Amino acid sequence: MGRRAKVIAETAQPPDGRATLKSIAFMMGLGVTTVSRALKDAPEIGEETRRRVQLVARQVGYRPNRAGVRLRTGKTNVISLVLDTEDDLTGFVSDIIYGISDGIADTSYHLVVTPYSRRRDPMDPIRYVVETESADGIIISRTTPNDPRVLYLMEHGFPFATHGRTSIGAPHPFHDFDNEAYGKMAVEALVAKGRRRLALLPPPPALTYHRHTRKGFAEALAAAGLQETSLGDLSIDDSIDTIRDRVAALSVRSGAPDGYVCASGGAAFALVAGLEAAGLALGREVDVVSKQSSKLLRWFRPGLQLVHEDFRLAGRELARAVMGAIAGKDVCELQTVALPAAERLSEGRS
Repeated sequence: MGRRAKVIAETAQPPDGRATLKSIAFMMGLGVTTVSRALKDAPEIGEETRRRVQLVARQVGYRPNRAGVRLRTGKTNVISLVLDTEDDLTGFVSDIIYGISDGIADTSYHLVVTPYSRRRDPMDPIRYVVETESADGIIISRTTPNDPRVLYLMEHGFPFATHGRTSIGAPHPFHDFDNEAYGKMAVEALVAKGRRRLALLPPPPALTYHRHTRKGFAEALAAAGLQETSLGDLSIDDSIDTIRDRVAALSVRSGAPDGYVCASGGAAFALVAGLEAAGLALGREVDVVSKQSSKLLRWFRPGLQLVHEDFRLAGRELARAVMGAIAGKDVCELQTVALPAAERLSEGRS
């Protein structure tokens, strides 16, 4: 930082300690409008002026007055992340928040997390944000094929992005993971290890990615000439105790699965606990392929076959999508799908 910029930064602080557009403009010998536009990267302001103004603003800790911004522009500069925070064992919540925060770091937007329980009406937090106009855009997760939240937001013309796709005819911004490709990849890896009685621990049937995961799983099974070994109505939304106990009971029966595809890293902990409670060892009597977003599963049991799902990437893409929706960009530019990346899917029987 140059000497002049340092002097400006030291003297741009008003007595109450909060820098304002007016105080920055006064100390830099610029108009308030020029400073405001420079902070917004307005193209009519010269690059050198923008650089100096933004440097000083950072040094003095300038933050826009959000109440004033709302009065002038009608915007809150807030993005609301409506998130189910129950039973997060593998860092999904922290990773997606980190990713969104990273995606908006160099913008005027702020992130507000609006938690909700899946046991209550998921429309409640959506209606609240829209009716109170407490955000400029909303990000939602746990997307369903005909998601009523998406229909509501589209009807009200409220900018949003979804983590996961829907089957609604009208296009909308989203980021998703290719769960169909994951289902196929997981089955192929298990078949390559000599497994023939394969079971899927799927997402709950209400969610869109249940359909995608099951489609890939079923197609790969058919291609291998195999039939599914059913887990009944068990899903990754069941409690870890339920998953462990049901898997343990199934594992001691005749014709029990010798290969599992798991749709969630958190559920994989319980699945493995159930297998080991029945006396089975990974890589010997049974193999498991699971998605994971952190290193926990890799450290937990090295014998697991893992496919990485990057929730920080998802957060960044969702931030880009919702900001694009707020700006009125073409929806087709705001739809992304991440391909699965195998971390450790070894060939041959172990």
